[in-house]
Amino acid sequence: MAILYRCKTPTDRLCPCGKVARRLRSAGIDYQEVRVPVRRRDRDEVDDLTGQRWVPVLVHEDEVIHDSRRIVEYLAYLEELESEPAGR
Repeated sequence: MAILYRCKTPTDRLCPCGKVARRLRSAGIDYQEVRVPVRRRDRDEVDDLTGQRWVPVLVHEDEVIHDSRRIVEYLAYLEELESEPAGR
């Protein structure tokens, strides 16, 4: 199961974190949301994972990815891998 560290915005329409959450759902990837503190200085867990304090951050299998664009690219890559015929 993936873990999405995201802001406290209550909707998935107003921020990059919501964009990632929508993309995870459309890709059919089960994930747990961790809502991080509003103040970046209080985001020690995010800093420990990535060396920075910005969200969103996705932890999927052995990968830790931050930045919504990079996460969406990673999810598209996973979907591409799944759609390829076996043995290629």
